[in-house]
Amino acid sequence: MSRIGRKPIVIPAGVEVTVNGNEITVKGPKGTLNSNIHPIISVAVENGEVVVTRPNDEKTARSLHGLTRTLISNMVEGVTNGFKKELEVQGVGYRVAKQGKDLVMNLGYSHQVIMSENADITIEVPDANKIIIHGIDKQKVGQFAAEVREKRPPEPYKGKGIRYAGEVIIRKEGKAGKGSK
Repeated sequence: MSRIGRKPIVIPAGVEVTVNGNEITVKGPKGTLNSNIHPIISVAVENGEVVVTRPNDEKTARSLHGLTRTLISNMVEGVTNGFKKELEVQGVGYRVAKQGKDLVMNLGYSHQVIMSENADITIEVPDANKIIIHGIDKQKVGQFAAEVREKRPPEPYKGKGIRYAGEVIIRKEGKAGKGSK
């Protein structure tokens, strides 16, 4: 049986989990998240814990068991603590700023790259080389961070570009000069 799927999810104080057929609603101090689960998997709230069970050991049921438990766990985590992704901007003249609800990035192009925060995402710019993306939905935070990084991914020769905090870029050696053997 799935080791992850078997673990019950403890519901912290201030969080309310409602199961209505295939729809799960998690309400907490930071907001509300809804999700639909696969009809094969059954979810129950018992004694302040969420328990995820599967009907049989077929391959699809096994694969959905741990996935469903993790998705619900991420929903509970999101409404209590939230999620954040940190991005670093490296390169001469590369900088970011926040203007209202827009993230304005100077990334070496002839124009500025502008991205707006939406209802699910908040952007924070503590300094000109750092971007912090906050939200309660882990998938949306990760997707938005990936879209920001996509505007100028780090290149392997000088390491310039937007990278996740702590991301290691494997550097390449440049061309060998003439006459060097």
